[in-house]
Amino acid sequence: MEFRDLKKQYRILKDDIDKEIAEVLASGRFIGGSKVSELEQELADYVGVKHCISCGNGTDALQLGLMAWGIGEGDAVFVPDFTFFSSGEIVAALGAAPFFVDVEEETYNMDPKSLEEGIEKVLAEGKLTPKAIVSVDLFGLPARFPEIRAIADRYGLKILEDGAQGFGGEIDGKRACSFGDIGATSFFPAKPLGCYGDGGAVFTDDDRMADLIRSFCVHGKGSMKYDNVRIGMNSRLDSIQAGILKAKLRAFEAEEVDLVNKAADVYTELLEGKVGLPVIPEGYRSSWAQYTIRLESREKRDAVQVALKEVGIPTMIYYPKPMHEQKAFVPAEGLACPVTAKLCDTVLSLPMHPYIEREEIEEVVRNILKHI
Repeated sequence: MEFRDLKKQYRILKDDIDKEIAEVLASGRFIGGSKVSELEQELADYVGVKHCISCGNGTDALQLGLMAWGIGEGDAVFVPDFTFFSSGEIVAALGAAPFFVDVEEETYNMDPKSLEEGIEKVLAEGKLTPKAIVSVDLFGLPARFPEIRAIADRYGLKILEDGAQGFGGEIDGKRACSFGDIGATSFFPAKPLGCYGDGGAVFTDDDRMADLIRSFCVHGKGSMKYDNVRIGMNSRLDSIQAGILKAKLRAFEAEEVDLVNKAADVYTELLEGKVGLPVIPEGYRSSWAQYTIRLESREKRDAVQVALKEVGIPTMIYYPKPMHEQKAFVPAEGLACPVTAKLCDTVLSLPMHPYIEREEIEEVVRNILKHI
């Protein structure tokens, strides 16, 4: 059994993917070209924003957003304590201070109450200037953006939506990567929409921000790549990856998000009342980057993981350590985050992808129930 079966997905989409790759090879345009520009327009249309700027990876996509706002030394950026390292790394890389806040136990996403407490704490201390929020759409589910937007507006903060895991998720029919002032996603192969290497994209409705981000992507270019008007980076999506994503986006929109939600429904049906389950709020839809359950303790979680591994069922722990305990951030700015601490000890992510069969899910559940 595969945790996320990219080999099966390729077999199903092979003809379409191979055709896109062959067209790139025949064109000889391996950097830029029509495949990249076509994909950017298709992604912008899918998300529902004016601009999509593709780039080298999801971390670059996040950093480009903060660079466009001029985030730097003396600024505080609020980040959930329960997330992947890059959500806070990009803040520190620009000389700003990531300030870690807690998450909700059942959605795994940023807790708006903890966010506001963190902002008030920073303001009271007076050492840093609150500037932005990195709100993560964890495991496929958009964060509580209506509440987060109200807080951001109240304090004059920008929202950077980290949609690396949330691409395809929705709130009331509006799609992930459109909720922030700037959105960012990753096309790492295991993401809901993934390529066969690294890739990322930035989304915005702001014309000026889009132009600035495009400049940053190409060494701070002005009128052309040899006219350098600012310090930027070298971050681009290769044409072959763009072709692969064009093929995958068609399948993603046509069936994969629906299929993965049906798979999640089977897990929920079979595990209801047995373990802690992810909660999808009213009006929300997840793209299920992971299906993540909660066990009663670290010991129980670890025992279940070992038992599943022994029968060939792969699982993952996202994440075993809170952000504020990462050595790179110590000493870290932030609040006490008891929910994050509990989740790090108890979460376990199960095999999940659009093409998983009900029989495979039943096998996973049957083995979990033997050991809880």
